[in-house]
Amino acid sequence: MLFLLSILVQSCASTFKHPVSPSPARLGEYSEVHKKETSQLPEPKEKVYAAVYNFRDQTGQYKLLENSASWSTVVTQGATSVLIQALEESDWFIAIEREGLSNLLNERRIIRQTQEQFQGNSTTLPPLLYAGIIIEGGIIAYESNVRTGGMGARYFGTGTSGQYREDQVTIYLRAVSTSTGRILKTVHASKTILSQKLDMGIFRFVSLKKLLEAEVGYTYNEPSFVAVQAAIDKAVLALIVEGLGEGLWELNNPNDINTSVIKNYFEEKALSLDMDHLGNLTVPHTKSFSAALKGSFTLLDGDSGSGQIKPAGSLTLGFFQKQPVNLLLDMGVGQAADEVSFETNFIQTTAIAQFHFLHKHKNNPFIQMGYGVSFITDNNWFHNDFVWNTNLLQYLHLGAGYQWRLSDWPLDIQFSITNQLYLNDQFDGVVYGKYNDRLWMANIGLQYRFNISK
Repeated sequence: MLFLLSILVQSCASTFKHPVSPSPARLGEYSEVHKKETSQLPEPKEKVYAAVYNFRDQTGQYKLLENSASWSTVVTQGATSVLIQALEESDWFIAIEREGLSNLLNERRIIRQTQEQFQGNSTTLPPLLYAGIIIEGGIIAYESNVRTGGMGARYFGTGTSGQYREDQVTIYLRAVSTSTGRILKTVHASKTILSQKLDMGIFRFVSLKKLLEAEVGYTYNEPSFVAVQAAIDKAVLALIVEGLGEGLWELNNPNDINTSVIKNYFEEKALSLDMDHLGNLTVPHTKSFSAALKGSFTLLDGDSGSGQIKPAGSLTLGFFQKQPVNLLLDMGVGQAADEVSFETNFIQTTAIAQFHFLHKHKNNPFIQMGYGVSFITDNNWFHNDFVWNTNLLQYLHLGAGYQWRLSDWPLDIQFSITNQLYLNDQFDGVVYGKYNDRLWMANIGLQYRFNISK
């Protein structure tokens, strides 16, 4: 165990970095949006003079601390400087100083007064540049804990666990014409902020009065500044490309409109219309009915011994598919057996209520609950007579699964694990113990959605 733990720690050495000395100063980093998108934009026909007066934090939120209050704001208060750099680095704008305009005017006045005092006259200073557009907006939202989760396992004092949390920051930009005051274009962008924690350890008595304890952990908190920087870069990209589409500015080479970065932007925009606030793809539900073919493996949990894996199959009809809760009618056949001597065929019908947790999403988990009846028979199938509670058995159906929807086709791929809890103990022919027989099933199938035309 110690050997395995040491191997795991060594393999994660680059991740679990423990600095032992201060790091030297380095140049600031650029966001992935700037590296892969904004910096790849084609050249403009003419750069636009842009002024930024104040791009500020409008959320009014402070950092959340578990055990104390904090007066530190949750996002940077210097977003104006970030925006100005993003405009400059895009090579589409010439940024003009407006945030410190009073300082600039004071300095120009000092220059004139100094020249008058020592030279007798003042040299005419060049006029200040004026902007064609003003960039307005701000950081308008910061949502904490939009998604949280975790996972862990521990066995005899040895285990590992992980937790994560996502926040989200949203910014808005608008370009305003200085000559008319008209708002030329408004865009917005958002970025999630990831925080995660991983830890593993061992706590075990290896012998009398000897205790082994070891642990290692790792946390990562994405800086909110990096998220704000990426969101601003994305909004600047959107402003440039949207302005091209509406004729606010032009490309030096009109054929560059077909470059990959511009094409990818419009594809992403079209896709974003079908996404929710967490970036999950949503799809419209236009079909009311469904039919699914499923293949299954069964495993009997009975009284006469450990179960064997056997095949099964079913046809499932679905109703009210537009709703989060829909009804299913499942008709299946299969085999069940144990490792001793029991083996049988069964035919069954199940009425199921199915609930989708993320009904509007392309991919979503679901749970099932239902009631069914199984007919237990031999290889002659319907040779036996129907005898209630002997070979015609009732059961409760419980299940959970996941559904993947194919975008371009009315088809779904489904995987589920189900359990049939029989209401008596007659399934394997042995009545023993205080628990009734159970039949586990692992299912995978293809579902077709359709409407019945009038």
